[in-house]
Amino acid sequence: MNNKSLQARKDNAFARGQGTITSAFIEKALNAELWDVEGKRYIDLGSGIAVVNTGHNHPRVQAAVQAQLAQFSHTCLTVTPYSCAVELAEKLNLIAPGDTPKKTIFVTTGAEAVENCVKIARSHTGRTGVVAFNGSFHGRTNLTMGLTGRVAPYKAGFGPFPGEIYHVPYPIAYHGVSVEECLKALSTLFTVAVEPERVAAIIIEPVQGEGGFYPAPVEFMQALRALCDLHGIVLICDEVQAGFARTGKMFSCEHAGVEPDLVAMAKGIAGGYPFAAVVGKAEIMDAPHPGGLGGTYGGWPVGCAAALAVLDVIREEQLCERAIELGDFIISRLEVMKSKFPDKIGDVRHLGAMIALELVHQGDAENPDPELTEAVVAEAARNGLILLSCGTRGNVIRILPPLTISDELIAESMDLLEKTLDVLI
Repeated sequence: MNNKSLQARKDNAFARGQGTITSAFIEKALNAELWDVEGKRYIDLGSGIAVVNTGHNHPRVQAAVQAQLAQFSHTCLTVTPYSCAVELAEKLNLIAPGDTPKKTIFVTTGAEAVENCVKIARSHTGRTGVVAFNGSFHGRTNLTMGLTGRVAPYKAGFGPFPGEIYHVPYPIAYHGVSVEECLKALSTLFTVAVEPERVAAIIIEPVQGEGGFYPAPVEFMQALRALCDLHGIVLICDEVQAGFARTGKMFSCEHAGVEPDLVAMAKGIAGGYPFAAVVGKAEIMDAPHPGGLGGTYGGWPVGCAAALAVLDVIREEQLCERAIELGDFIISRLEVMKSKFPDKIGDVRHLGAMIALELVHQGDAENPDPELTEAVVAEAARNGLILLSCGTRGNVIRILPPLTISDELIAESMDLLEKTLDVLI
């Protein structure tokens, strides 16, 4: 069995829409390292797309999962509940941003969490409109595709999408999109397209994920909070990729000192086990009628056990602080690479360990280089380094190391990245 033969079998067995970034078929994973079926070792700077913030197979998470499996794996939370789900909901309510009393529901995926945020907001307000942002990514279901602010590859050919979804610009200083311009666009939207009294929610990623790892400015997040308060609009923060210590805070909106009304959580919540949640202000969360929220696998006990262990690991191993250390070190190395290749590396940026470098032609922010970006991801994999790309124009390399990665491995990974750039540029 080798990578090539497995890739051929996959191509025959899988629909082409579910593609893969590399053709390395993984056989073993531990902390920040992967080994494929041919024995080749990789340093993982993707973390399964920000899922294993606590590293692959963290012993605390594995032990918790094994202990729960010895008891039971499923009864359905909405039929015969169990204590670990109650304990997890209590802990999430306590760590969610802000001092307002919170309540929780459990679902299975990030897209499902986002959909439920919209359902809850509509139930609470009695309104239907939802405002999202250009460049956003909220999922691949029909509603979340409608919310997503990027056509290819997420929306192309999959419409029509639900109505009463509106998009406005997201502030990105590197591309000359100011906070003032975005707030003016919101004001214009409320003047020409939909009155604010018909808007149930504004949904934002405090750091855009698939859109390019752009952090929302503090003043913009605070202005949104004030605007939502003024008009009775529910502020939803999609923390699916940026949550659970990734940015140096438990949730990225905390950098702005903003309390959302609802928070969508997934990915890093359970250390590699499928799990998601919506946590929000109790009064808003209680708006839907009994039976209006739920799902067969939502809050499954194995996921609850894993998530409880993840919260312990984040606290005991001080992973928020570690995210800041990692981000600062990686950015220092990327700045050196930027000075070495100023015509190709247009920008480097980060919030904690949510890190990006944007590749361009001739140092021009408006002249993206998606071809080089694709080549860097492929060449890095050949060199034993797993990277991910993103961005509305396909020209951003995103770096998401497990927060448990060692200093030695992160230094080695930067050496491999620089080696990759030396070959291609």
